[in-house]
Amino acid sequence: MAHRGGAALAPENTLEAFTCAAERWAADMIELDVRLSRDGRPVVIHDPTVDRTTEGSGAVSELTLAELRSLDAGYRFRDPDGRRSQRGRGVRIPTLDEVLERLPWTRLTVELKAEGAWPAAVAAIRARGAVHRVVLASSDSRHLPERSEYEGALSAGRKTVLKFWLAARLRLGRRAAFRRSPPPVDIFQVPTRWRGLAVVTPGFIRAAHACNIPVQVWTVNDPDEMRRLLDLGVDGIQSDRPDLLARVLEEAAGRPPPHGD
Repeated sequence: MAHRGGAALAPENTLEAFTCAAERWAADMIELDVRLSRDGRPVVIHDPTVDRTTEGSGAVSELTLAELRSLDAGYRFRDPDGRRSQRGRGVRIPTLDEVLERLPWTRLTVELKAEGAWPAAVAAIRARGAVHRVVLASSDSRHLPERSEYEGALSAGRKTVLKFWLAARLRLGRRAAFRRSPPPVDIFQVPTRWRGLAVVTPGFIRAAHACNIPVQVWTVNDPDEMRRLLDLGVDGIQSDRPDLLARVLEEAAGRPPPHGD
């Protein structure tokens, strides 16, 4: 899973990153972030401001789509060699619709970063007939639609994850108990650790799998940690380095990595 399209290899949350992840590294899923422009368009950018990734400044919510598109989304990116190789190359902040159009077959996790963004995001997803391949996610469940408002997959918010983690940690039920009352989500997308506590444990994974809920982990860039998580039985790994992750996965499967040496 390419986190922000593979943020270490190409300007994050851009069509260039997404295309590279899908076509060069054969990513099974791409994670991206969505906010609303001032004129209500779902745009793909992580931060609440444009300052970190472009030459501009200001809040995304205070800039129109036209103003956002005028910015250089590759301006501050440094490639693995430390070069600003994408500055001035025409890299732009894309809309969600542009991503769905560019990648018509790729599975996506759309992280909703702002309250009130989901109706426009869902409208774009439905318009492209992409509901079956798009997971909606947010650490804040207030940013997510209700189950009745989106027919696609929903990832668990932080509170749901915490409750489930505590139940698994304290062994408040056997597998059958978890199966009888599973949380109303389709996927757990979680960090390996949170506030010093191990989130992804054998018990957490067993409890999730007892409910038929896959466990996907973010954001892992160290190959040894990738291997450890695969040995634990996680179902997906988000990484800024899809090149390294592809190699680890292919090595584990006993096949040569794509575009390998």
